[in-house]
Amino acid sequence: MWEAIRRNRRASLVLVFLMAALLMGLGAAVGGALGAWGVGLIVASAVWLTMSLSAWFGGDGMVLWASGAKRITHADAPQLFNVAEEMSIAAGTPMPAVYIIDDTAPNAFATGRSPEKASIAVTKGLLAKLTRDELQGVIAHEMGHVRNRDTLYLTLVGILVGTIVLLCDLYLRAIWYGGGRGGSRRGSGRGGGPAQAVLIVVAIVLAIVAPIIARLMYLAISRRREYLADATAVEFTRYPEGLASALEKISGDKEVLEVANRATAHLYIVNPVKPFEERYSALGSTHPPVMERVAILRAMSAGATVRDYEQARHGIGAGPRRNIVRRKTLALAAANPAPLAPRPRVGTLSPDELKARLMHAAGQAGLASPAGIYFLLCACGSPVPVPGATARGVFQCVRCGRLHDLREGAATSTGVRRLLADGTSEPAGPAQAEPAPGGAETSKSGEDGSRAAAFEGTDPARRADAS
Repeated sequence: MWEAIRRNRRASLVLVFLMAALLMGLGAAVGGALGAWGVGLIVASAVWLTMSLSAWFGGDGMVLWASGAKRITHADAPQLFNVAEEMSIAAGTPMPAVYIIDDTAPNAFATGRSPEKASIAVTKGLLAKLTRDELQGVIAHEMGHVRNRDTLYLTLVGILVGTIVLLCDLYLRAIWYGGGRGGSRRGSGRGGGPAQAVLIVVAIVLAIVAPIIARLMYLAISRRREYLADATAVEFTRYPEGLASALEKISGDKEVLEVANRATAHLYIVNPVKPFEERYSALGSTHPPVMERVAILRAMSAGATVRDYEQARHGIGAGPRRNIVRRKTLALAAANPAPLAPRPRVGTLSPDELKARLMHAAGQAGLASPAGIYFLLCACGSPVPVPGATARGVFQCVRCGRLHDLREGAATSTGVRRLLADGTSEPAGPAQAEPAPGGAETSKSGEDGSRAAAFEGTDPARRADAS
């Protein structure tokens, strides 16, 4: 993977200098059309240098400010912090600064000029709508961008594209409102006449074509980086389904991310600008199709390396024809296989698996005798112990943090089951009702009631949500 990172950096530098050369050429052509190509070149160089230095030293701050992101501490979002810590350890990079965007649309992005200066921002909607496995997949994807050194170059190239488009627009407006008399003042001097007319035509052509070329160059490398970040995320988590499910939820969410714009849209894990929005442009997307990305992730079955990702991608015919990494990197991945991590099978736990998991969960919840207790089977596959068949309250899965509402009239109250001594289970009925141990059954009321644990003795279970 380090070879892929080095190649990524070289390709990014080449792209940055190509765009810089395009900008210089545009400046010289526009200056020549106005009778002073040297001045145009100097102005273009000054603009490029100023924008590049601004992106290098303050690009991440500008992006975070424009997105309305607020830095938080571990106490504000323990689960998010723990997941970020896990993924930074897996990536071998320092812990990034963590930010939250006050928006209900689920999405996330990473920024920063180096892993030591990296920041990850997620929306409140992402924390509310994703399970822990899905959140882990998203954070792993963003940490992939950080480790692959994508964040700085995406910021630099994005600023260069914006600068080229701005200068071209200004020049075309000047030609339009100036009646096409770009270089008439000096046309009679040396180098004027036909040569001046040619320069004007070249400048106009460049002003029209340059933004399209810059945009296409940018799209090519941006999409490739998204594939590589997906592959890196699987390497970190060993669980492609987590990221696949998260991508489906984020892309399928109908809420609009108000703080996103064309300058920051390419940074998000899923393009935040929806096709039905007025700001949507059909010129192209900085992201590969989400369904392609999901299909690749779900086609992975042999292992969790970038080679396994490439095999799955080529197997379904998705993405670019060329590999997203070099053959040397693929050979290195083949020599160091990484198996996918086994995850619970939702609703299909064997009796022994169910009993073992419930005994563990019951121990965390402070229930001494696991055999005969009541539980709910969470969507993540882990059993959630409850104090009785008629328990009332909101119970939280200690593995994924999902909340299960067992208050009066709640739909999930019919899902309570009873663990038998042989490890099997049966639906709980009213006749099997048992009192909560120590009279601990409770249901907190008020605005925060939906986030409450169901009984007082579950501090370990509540803290486990942060692990």
